[in-house]
Amino acid sequence: MSEPTAPSVPPTPPVPLSALLAREDLGLRQIAGPPAPDTVIHWAHTSEMADPYPYLLGGELLLTAGVHVPEAAGAGAYFEDYVSRIVAAGGAALGFGLAPVHDTVPRALVAACEAYGLPLLEVPPRTTFSGVARAVWQLMAQARLAELRRVTEAQQSLAAAASRPDPVPSVLRQLAQRLSAHALLYAPDGTVIASAGRAPVPGTQEALRKLTAVVRPGSVTEPGAPTGTAGPADPARDAGPAGPPGPGDPTAHRGRERRTPGPAPSGAGGEGHPAAPPESGPARATPASATDALGDTQLAAYALGGSSGFVLGVATRRREPADHTIASVAAVLLSLLTGEHQSGAGAARSSALVRLLLGAAPAEVAGLLGNGGRWLVVHARPENGTPDPVGAAALGAALGSPLIDLGRDVVRVLVSAEREPAAQPGWTLGVGAPAEPDGWPAADAQAARALARARATRAPLVRHGARPGLSELVPRADAAEHARALLAPLAAGPALTETLRTWLSLHGSWDRTAVALDVHRNTVRQRITRCAALLDTDLDDPDVRMELWFALRSH
Repeated sequence: MSEPTAPSVPPTPPVPLSALLAREDLGLRQIAGPPAPDTVIHWAHTSEMADPYPYLLGGELLLTAGVHVPEAAGAGAYFEDYVSRIVAAGGAALGFGLAPVHDTVPRALVAACEAYGLPLLEVPPRTTFSGVARAVWQLMAQARLAELRRVTEAQQSLAAAASRPDPVPSVLRQLAQRLSAHALLYAPDGTVIASAGRAPVPGTQEALRKLTAVVRPGSVTEPGAPTGTAGPADPARDAGPAGPPGPGDPTAHRGRERRTPGPAPSGAGGEGHPAAPPESGPARATPASATDALGDTQLAAYALGGSSGFVLGVATRRREPADHTIASVAAVLLSLLTGEHQSGAGAARSSALVRLLLGAAPAEVAGLLGNGGRWLVVHARPENGTPDPVGAAALGAALGSPLIDLGRDVVRVLVSAEREPAAQPGWTLGVGAPAEPDGWPAADAQAARALARARATRAPLVRHGARPGLSELVPRADAAEHARALLAPLAAGPALTETLRTWLSLHGSWDRTAVALDVHRNTVRQRITRCAALLDTDLDDPDVRMELWFALRSH
């Protein structure tokens, strides 16, 4: 028989044997073996083979009617061999069906199960083996649903904690509460910068500190520290692949390697993550997480943000199937919250903001933003609904900039001119002309007008036109003075000026102007009529429109 291989993780959590015994419709009764609460099963399997060892994967409730039992089995050697093979194969429990072959469970079988510590169930004649198997899968489905509900609720509470004013301590507190754990955040130098949860047992923090060395990039594992992600036995992890209960004699399974529940082989990956290779030979790969145990305390460490060096440590009294998923969600959130600090970019941007608030000119702080050259202002609006923080962050990541301003209807992003913004699915974008820091306000206005035009024309992205035109033939000061004089009648109504600008840019289209300004088309008509009256001019005259357009561009 070949050596056992690392088992696959089943898609459903294991079922306590006590939950199966509690089903009154089955009428099962335990007559031998350890207490049911200490036993879990992963599936039910029926076989009448005298030696079921080659056909078991481990963790099964093996069901038999004793067809294979010879008439001369008598006092017990046969049953001792039979039970010992089930135990060696990793079987979790044995169910013996009464009738039609046996009226009672053989006493020698009861004695053998008691001797080998294998739970033995008596299956009454009215209960079919398929009914038992169906009950197992129903309990698995219920457990899986409860597990998914627990993960979903934990994800929501962790996300809410990350949005609080003190996000890192809040996430740690919520994680500790959800797992009934002690949670710690380690800095790249190994010091604890935040912790939450119940008081750990003596030695826990030191054991966790050693475990963090396994997942921290560039760290050197101390003598005696774990060298891989192997950990204590986890039934949800160590079971073989899930599948429907096999028919009577599962010869289709012949040749499969046996999989026995229990501690993972030395160097095997825990929680589904690859283990670290031995220290000798090539450079050791750094796992994303690692697990270990200190007595009855279960330990886990999660690397944050790739090469950032921050590590999340978690100590729990017991490890539930969903704990790893919940801790991984917390690790992702903490990665986002700590990523700014490890790179220094967040501190630089905070410094730039403080200097601006204290009166510094934009040109003086532009270098702190990571680019001393020209910038683009991008205005974006989702095609459906209003922008939200998650969507705004995703848009900034897609455009390659963390400089994001989330408004009520529009997201503004400051992007280096070295990056060319591209259309983004689900968004309408307007892009201003490249500008130095002192030109950002003008670029902001250009982006706003470009976005309005993009929405009106249903284009995914519109850029502000930077080509020189006839307006360049007139000195800017003279053009601005002429614009102020020409548009003076509209000075008291900014909405009139913006409506006239948008209406002219869209060639006098009432509907598209209404879309661009988010107003009713009748409002557009009323405003344009008011503009014509105040300016005392004919807006249907193309020469008038051209002169007003040049004035609005210089205004």
